[in-house]
Amino acid sequence: MSALPVLALLAAGSLYVTAGWRTPWPLRRTASWLTGLTAAGAGVVLTTAHGDLRTHMAGHLLLGMVAPLLLVLAAPATLALRALPVAAARRLARLLRTPPLRRAADPLVAVPVNAAGLWLLYGTGLHAAAGHSPALGALVALHVLVSGYLATAAVLAVDPAPHRRGVGVRATALAAGAAAHDVLATWLYATPPPGVVHAAEGARLMWDGGTVVTLGTAAVLWRRWYASRDAVRATGAPAGPAVRAA
Repeated sequence: MSALPVLALLAAGSLYVTAGWRTPWPLRRTASWLTGLTAAGAGVVLTTAHGDLRTHMAGHLLLGMVAPLLLVLAAPATLALRALPVAAARRLARLLRTPPLRRAADPLVAVPVNAAGLWLLYGTGLHAAAGHSPALGALVALHVLVSGYLATAAVLAVDPAPHRRGVGVRATALAAGAAAHDVLATWLYATPPPGVVHAAEGARLMWDGGTVVTLGTAAVLWRRWYASRDAVRATGAPAGPAVRAA
């Protein structure tokens, strides 16, 4: 891994830990953030193995699915809103409500964009081109991480988000994204990129690993929805709004 990704990951970890010291913050969320950054770093390294689809796909799973899930569970926006000075926190809150970020946080936008990016990567010559250009490979890795994070954040809605979709819409988006991922894995198994080794193993790893992470994400979504229902029942409030806020 080059120095720039390492420095970026270290900076992200340092900023998060520093913010956690400024306000009461669960240790499990800090652990989730640091573990997610570690998974992202390992994913960046493994995805450079463009000629070995099995190793490359292990990196893809870490970078595009495992790391985003761990980073989302760390609730970085919530931490920033708590740790920043009042004026800066208000500016951040206004930024999160701007139309571009609202659309990016919509599961009906974020999940299709994430799936389309994977199809573009493996369904065209982009995968081979990234193997011959370190700069392009770095951009692709960044896209995989960011789009995976946005899709996972849109589905789980751990951080505050205006105009949040209901849990049914988010669950449907998750299922559709998983289906697109599985179809792509099947297509790669039947038609692997030219010039790669361990193609069948890589495609199976994409299918199996993606299924495991998707089930984990679905379990988190269900747990958050169920906890919100319990909270609503405890207060005696109507159940409808809790479903939308899950």
